[in-house]
Amino acid sequence: MLRILYILFGIVLLSAGFVTTASAQRGAIDRLRGMGGNLGGAAKGGAGDSVAHRTGLEDSITIHFRYLDSSRLRNFDSTLYDFTKKVPLPWYHQHLGNLGNASRSLLFTPIMQSGWDHGFHAYDNYLFTVAESRFFNTTRPYTELNYLLGSRSEQMINLVHTQNVGPLLNLGIQYRLINSPGLFSNSNTNHNNYRFTSWYQSKNKRYQNFIVLVGNKLQSGENGGIKTDGNYLDSTGYEERSNVPTQLGTTQVNSRNFFTTNISTGTFFTTATYLMRQQYDLGQKDSIVTDSTVIPLFYPRLRLEHTISYNTYNYRFKDDQVVDSAWYRNNYGIDVQAPRDTFMIRDYWRELINDFSVYQFPDAKNAQQFVKVGASLQMLNGTFDSGRVTTKDHNFFLHGEYRNRTRNKKWDIEASGRFYVNGLNAGDYDAYISLQRFLGQRIGYLRAAFQNTNRTPSFIYDQGSSFYLPSATPLTFNKENITNIFATLDMPRYGLRLTGSYYLVTNLTYFKSMNQPDQFSSLFNLLRVSGEKQFKLGRRGWNWRTWVIVQQRAGDGPVNVPLITTRNMIGYDGNLGFKNLGISFGLEAKYFTAYKAPAYSPLIGQYYFQDTVNVKLRTPEMSLYMHFRIKSFNAYVRAENHNTFDFAAGGFTKNNIPTINYPYPGLQIRVGIFWSFVN
Repeated sequence: MLRILYILFGIVLLSAGFVTTASAQRGAIDRLRGMGGNLGGAAKGGAGDSVAHRTGLEDSITIHFRYLDSSRLRNFDSTLYDFTKKVPLPWYHQHLGNLGNASRSLLFTPIMQSGWDHGFHAYDNYLFTVAESRFFNTTRPYTELNYLLGSRSEQMINLVHTQNVGPLLNLGIQYRLINSPGLFSNSNTNHNNYRFTSWYQSKNKRYQNFIVLVGNKLQSGENGGIKTDGNYLDSTGYEERSNVPTQLGTTQVNSRNFFTTNISTGTFFTTATYLMRQQYDLGQKDSIVTDSTVIPLFYPRLRLEHTISYNTYNYRFKDDQVVDSAWYRNNYGIDVQAPRDTFMIRDYWRELINDFSVYQFPDAKNAQQFVKVGASLQMLNGTFDSGRVTTKDHNFFLHGEYRNRTRNKKWDIEASGRFYVNGLNAGDYDAYISLQRFLGQRIGYLRAAFQNTNRTPSFIYDQGSSFYLPSATPLTFNKENITNIFATLDMPRYGLRLTGSYYLVTNLTYFKSMNQPDQFSSLFNLLRVSGEKQFKLGRRGWNWRTWVIVQQRAGDGPVNVPLITTRNMIGYDGNLGFKNLGISFGLEAKYFTAYKAPAYSPLIGQYYFQDTVNVKLRTPEMSLYMHFRIKSFNAYVRAENHNTFDFAAGGFTKNNIPTINYPYPGLQIRVGIFWSFVN
């Protein structure tokens, strides 16, 4: 623990030593002002999207950020009550009993993107991606420090630092570590994520350059679930859950030192992305003249854009110490010698994408309105185990987009489409359109959208994949077609949000057992209605927040979902009379109704459809929480799963089992800090 604290404080002290010169700061401020023209007046009309920080020297800093595919400037999320904003799992997701294990959503969330896809998505929540990379613009260096310490030495470290290097260039770095030994044997995890971003804009505002480097190294133990030949969870002698026998791996105590993590049986998923985007604008110059300076502006009318990205995806299952060869033979038809024989399979992909696009801006002073057309060439190279030949393929696709956020901010229109002309995924397409209208302060925002995707099933369903096991029946699959029609009514004045989604699905591919892929050719549909509401309990800061999701499938599709999924928080939000204090404390409960939940296949890393075992929670998941903020310092103290207390045994042993044979832990204590500061 002391070593961790020394490392954290060392990083803080180093980041505090970054100081830009006064001229660089003045240049950065000029850049912030000047970007108003390139972003359609964002420096003037978008002032509400920035966050101001005050230092002890009465100096101020303005920080805002954007995403790669959006020029809209955004602010930081300052939500205090919602702990899920600080961990990479939404509240409606379930994992296999330990933070970092494979996870799934309780909601029906099919893949709605056309084109090539490797097919391994059980660890998506733990990945850094280009899409959610933030490009900052700041007048002074800015740092975020997030540290979480939980029971059984569960740890998460998240560090962010960004600063402008001169008036035209911003650099950002981020590192995250998730390390958790887990409660049950062979469920330990160790994830490392890295990100580097660079945003450069030329002095004349015509040229922009974006660079993103992302790396993910995920390691997750796979125990195959607990054994079912005894009632271990309720048996005397197994109160220490690491003693409960599991299907995979040797019985051992998981290491609690994240410097020496050793996963002998598990999933190893390594990805890397190297992306560079260049833009050159043609348009008109302008300026703002004040008493002391001239602020240059530039309004683009035509933009030329080139994006090149190189990506690697290396997904592996490895068992260095096979203990039970019968388990592999019975579930996958694979003969592995035991004990201590090594077994490994993998899919390794390399992807190179070159894209050229052209933007046209109808309104010179509104960069939020544009038409974009482009073409991409995708080169694919796959390497597989078991002597399979390396495959090379390509895709050529066209894409287009239209966006318009009106200057009065009452209408927000977005439409996009992509069509694969030839190559591996020829004939794939996806189309999306949404319309949002501001209906006034009383009603709020109404958004309606339509999305349709026609896609080749993910490559894991292809017989060329190493994870299409020899014991599986060879099948040929047609393209999936999925339509989603949805609408959202957001009423901030009443603390209410209502959402409805209607899915129509044909040719859904899925796994119907631990090793057998299949396809459901008939049409089925699914309706989901959800609501979020905050109720005030009196006038002294007490609130009840509720999230309710109702889902119902129509037809015989291979999808089971809980009828009702809900989350409720009852607690206090306020300052208890202290000026610089913000505090939120209370009780949080999560629950879903019984349903035939998907089971998990560790060797192929997939959740598969089962329709025989009903899964239900013993009791709602309940947590006591206290979160507080003092200026830019946030702290979190939580006692989770205290509903597992067994009065007869006197311990927290009434584990919930949301996935077959994968129990959740008992009581978990989590303490965390989040600190943002300027240098």
